[in-house]
Amino acid sequence: MIFRCKILLFFLFIFFFNSCKKNESNLKEKNEGDEMQYILINTYAHDMNSFTEGLFISNDIIYESTGSPIDLPNTKSVFGILDLKSGSINVKSELDRNIFFGEGIAMCDNKIYQLTYKNKIGFIYDAKNYKNIGSFQFENIEGWGLTNIKDESLIMSDGTNILTFLNPKTLKVIKRLEIFDNKMSVSNLNELEYVNGFIYANIYTTNKIIKIDTKTGNIVKTMDLTPLYQDVKNRYSESLEMNGIAYNDKKDTFYITGKFWPCIFEIKFVN
Repeated sequence: MIFRCKILLFFLFIFFFNSCKKNESNLKEKNEGDEMQYILINTYAHDMNSFTEGLFISNDIIYESTGSPIDLPNTKSVFGILDLKSGSINVKSELDRNIFFGEGIAMCDNKIYQLTYKNKIGFIYDAKNYKNIGSFQFENIEGWGLTNIKDESLIMSDGTNILTFLNPKTLKVIKRLEIFDNKMSVSNLNELEYVNGFIYANIYTTNKIIKIDTKTGNIVKTMDLTPLYQDVKNRYSESLEMNGIAYNDKKDTFYITGKFWPCIFEIKFVN
């Protein structure tokens, strides 16, 4: 009887050992085939009426700008401080939607700059009291995304494959940078965020964010955030394209959202 028990235990051991090895092998094959591009850190509220055009963080405050398509009368062209608990925007400025369509925003040298879509005009606000202190004209046919390199330059997109660098004091063009991926031109550059020598850009109508070398214009990495888009579509079917990137340098995380999205995702990209 003891002998039979030993034999039974021996075969049970072999069975479970082989099963574990098989599962380990399957898991290894799956991990090797899938490239993890980001880690989800947290999820916050976002106003589903916000047609998001710009997003950035300064001194732990998140700013958002929105646009106002003519065929969507409930939308507004505003910018203000975003409340992550409620998702609402504490509006600091609103443009006349019958004249202007608000686009990207960025802070530079204690001023907030806001682009408009087709008027070829940008507005300037005092970053402390948010009063309009001026405007400027730009050469690009359209204004889309905006970011900044400290107080050195503003960088704008216009829906093409060209990024335009502006002197924040004169608002004149410093240079233009053509964006390539394996020598192929990449257009539809939209919302922008500058981080440590690289520009992260939304590609309009896609779920992808590209990482651009500011010295060469080469795309060094493409991140596919389709799972985030699928999540928001399940939460709110009227959610549109992803558009909104803000970087938290204290936590080394990114805040990602989109037009009419019900939430903002805090993620960490995997290098």
